[in-house]
Amino acid sequence: MDPAVISALSAVLGSVVGGSASITTAWFTQSTQGRRESVRAEIQKRETLYADFIAECSRLAIDALSHTLEKAEILVKIYALHNRIRLVSSDGVIDAATHAIRRILELYFAPDVTKEELHEIASNLKDDPLRIFSEACRVELAKLQYLA
Repeated sequence: MDPAVISALSAVLGSVVGGSASITTAWFTQSTQGRRESVRAEIQKRETLYADFIAECSRLAIDALSHTLEKAEILVKIYALHNRIRLVSSDGVIDAATHAIRRILELYFAPDVTKEELHEIASNLKDDPLRIFSEACRVELAKLQYLA
């Protein structure tokens, strides 16, 4: 074989290998970056959803301490948020949200709280109806963050 042909073939093959390596690296980088952005967007969406649920549950829990459930319509937003959580969340978060709603309903059907009892509740937050939900959300969001 002619040495000039071997040199030319070596140059062409070197260019092909170098070019394909660059293309492969660019494709892998784009793929990874796209997946990370998708996971970040999902985390942000869930954080917003969970924050809305926590805000509504908190409002209802405080209301339940001094009121009975006179109109079921006040529960519409919390049930809507609960069903949105069912669309995207793990079973652990869904179960914790269900527990929070049940706990709030128990508060509505319990006798109204006196000022002394309210002071006791405020100083002893271990009976927080949202604690289990918040912990489940933190675990789920940490798992998603790990994927990013």
